Amino acid sequence: MSDAAKKKTGKGELRETIVIIVQALLIALVFRTFAFEPFSIPTASMQSNLLIGDYILASKYTYGYSRYSLPYSEVPWNGRILGNAPNRGDIAVFRPVPQSDNYVKRVIGLPGDQIQMIEGILHINGEAVPREQVGTTTDRDSTGVDLPVTIYRETLPNGVSYTVQEISDNTQFDNTGVYTVPPGHYFMMGDNRDRSLDSRSLSSVGFVPFENFVGKAEWRFFSINDNIPPWQIWRWPGNVRLDRMFTSVYE
Repeated sequence: MSDAAKKKTGKGELRETIVIIVQALLIALVFRTFAFEPFSIPTASMQSNLLIGDYILASKYTYGYSRYSLPYSEVPWNGRILGNAPNRGDIAVFRPVPQSDNYVKRVIGLPGDQIQMIEGILHINGEAVPREQVGTTTDRDSTGVDLPVTIYRETLPNGVSYTVQEISDNTQFDNTGVYTVPPGHYFMMGDNRDRSLDSRSLSSVGFVPFENFVGKAEWRFFSINDNIPPWQIWRWPGNVRLDRMFTSVYE
């Protein structure tokens, strides 16, 4: 084969490699935009259902699409297409109005609901949500501070049941006024009630517009202790939580 032919073949192979890489990136972008997007859990706000160091997949199609579903939310587009309203008890990824980061919390209040906390007990539309004490444990936050917590099983009016954690029933957001959820908005709360910044703080999170929902959390696909970066493979032994991988976030 002549030198010219070799150069031509080499250029063709390089071109094919570039095309394959571009195609792979486009497929990944489409998958992330329209199907599922991965998110990490860096804080203790959803423990013990979602631990610090859990990695989850959120479905984009469940709630439909808005500009917050896109890789760049600065796109000048308002509203939502193919929208399906969240259900009470869903764990959702969303962008609070005053914030630039994505949050992961549970849908507690629907449009028009009245939400209130009284001595640590959630009330929806004037009715106390049943909770049953199921145990105690120690909870560690993202700064490494350990505190004893009581675990309760809480059951929402639609039958969705899950566990919540309380340090006590008299912390900052355990006794609140009545929050009336505006039309087209949702009230979000973390399962780790005394270590969650959520809709109870109107100045920080507040009521979440439906447009600001990114997706519905579905599965854990990876989990590692202490927020160790996943690329540090040499630290996986003894730190990867194999029992949490490839499991539903609702288990």
